[in-house]
Amino acid sequence: MELGFWHVTCAILVPGILLASWIDYAERRVPNWLNLSLILIGFVVQAAFFGWSGMREGGLGLLTGFGVLIIPWLMHAMGAGDVKLMAAIGVWIGPRLTFYSFSLGAVFGGLAAIVMILSTGRLRMAYANMGLIVTKLTSPQTMFSEYASTKSFGSSSMLLPYGVPLTAGTLVILAASIFGWWGI
Repeated sequence: MELGFWHVTCAILVPGILLASWIDYAERRVPNWLNLSLILIGFVVQAAFFGWSGMREGGLGLLTGFGVLIIPWLMHAMGAGDVKLMAAIGVWIGPRLTFYSFSLGAVFGGLAAIVMILSTGRLRMAYANMGLIVTKLTSPQTMFSEYASTKSFGSSSMLLPYGVPLTAGTLVILAASIFGWWGI
């Protein structure tokens, strides 16, 4: 992708995902208007720079972003706003970078969860919740049910605003891509 595209991406996507991350942190939700705006503007920018191939790349990125998080959402393990945010990111950066961004965001999310658990002294509760999650995953009747969902844990756990690690992963992958780190 050309440098001008990355300038526009940094000018629009970066503030957009930082705003999404902030709202997710403050309200534990990512608003539809923000995700839809990022998706539509992303397709316009892709088309302006790359024509139909940009639209195709953006569409594949959207499907990748949606695809990597739809199963956790169906299992009631995360909010729909996070799924839509990852899809919106995908429109801008395409399928390969979206997968990298998600993967790094998942690592950041895991590390953040560990820090949250240890810093709040909820290690025992986290073990108990993990037991429920393992049970959920071993039964076809409970796998896609509300059983052991994020909402069902109530005050026994702190919900991780997943938009934050997704944003962090995306920012690192964007920087890596723009500056040519790691051959991305």
